[in-house]
Amino acid sequence: MSIKSLYQKKWIRIPYLIILYAFAAYGAFLVLTYVAMKFRWTNEAGSVDANNRYFQAMHDKYNKDFKVDSVSMRKNRYEVLNRILLLNEYFPKNAEYILTAYKQTNDERIALKMLDAVDLQLKSNVEYQEEKGKLKERTQANQQKVSGLTAFEWMNIEEWQHFKVAISKDKKWIDSAAKVTGVEARYIVSCLVGEQVRLFNSRRERFKHLVAPLKTLALEANMSYGVTGIKDHTARAIESYLKDTKSQYYCGKKYEHLLDFDSTQVFAVNSYNDTLNLRLRRLVQFDNHYYSYLYTALFIRQINMQWERAGFPIDDRPEIFASLFNLGYNKSKPKKYPSVGGSEFNIRDKRHTFGAVAFDFYYSGELCDMFPFQAVHFAP
Repeated sequence: MSIKSLYQKKWIRIPYLIILYAFAAYGAFLVLTYVAMKFRWTNEAGSVDANNRYFQAMHDKYNKDFKVDSVSMRKNRYEVLNRILLLNEYFPKNAEYILTAYKQTNDERIALKMLDAVDLQLKSNVEYQEEKGKLKERTQANQQKVSGLTAFEWMNIEEWQHFKVAISKDKKWIDSAAKVTGVEARYIVSCLVGEQVRLFNSRRERFKHLVAPLKTLALEANMSYGVTGIKDHTARAIESYLKDTKSQYYCGKKYEHLLDFDSTQVFAVNSYNDTLNLRLRRLVQFDNHYYSYLYTALFIRQINMQWERAGFPIDDRPEIFASLFNLGYNKSKPKKYPSVGGSEFNIRDKRHTFGAVAFDFYYSGELCDMFPFQAVHFAP
């Protein structure tokens, strides 16, 4: 049988044609695919996201020109915190994520971008957008009232700025006294502030011509001594109570020898202290105020022990310690409701008390970069 006659049979011809056309079609497909790829016919045209302009505006808003000066940073910080509080009312989980990121990075730019990203998703949330608008209006209105001053009026005077520079020079002595006594450094400074601030008015001429130009603390050497104004009889009492195990002020064996006199230690003699005994001479050194702070810290610790033993702890009352530091041991009578006060003095014709000034300072946040708040005010 010939091939031609064989081809005429259906059971051979039909499968043959199917296979032939299939290979032809597959070949054509490969050729067309190659041509399409060659001329990029397969590339998708793509589309521009509906929020593209928002993304660009956000980039432009937070580009390298984004202000990072101190004033702008404070403004941005308040905006971040206020917007997180608002978002927390609607989507607490997102607010938590943003707050966590802000704590980790301390970067207002990132936090604001995260908030803007959330805001984009909440464009249709009418209630949220209304509250956000009100927040923006309040912020703008408040900015018009901002004075750049502190709410504690007496801290807005020129002398306070000089004082802050001066105290920075004494940080090492304050920290040293705090370390050996276990008393929070900010408590010690609260007593110092009361003593120094009252000189702003009472001895203003001396302050202007001595303290301000030299950027140093006023040194007392007449009845009260050192930068914290410790009286002779108070210094003697502090020393005595350190070793009197039966005293209500006794702090423990580890503190007994902190004020021992070292016969080998020589203190500079000057016109202010040439007639003073060694105890007071070490309080009135021009270039070393360590003992002023040490005596002050030990007085605070002794008063704290007295009140604790009496069942009326005041370890979280810096204003009470300052009041009693000013008034002395004889005014320290433990009771449930202690009074804040002490000597009165004027600052720019406004009356203040020693204890109230200490309270203002402690909770104002001033100088907290140098003397931060401590969770435990008296280390064991």
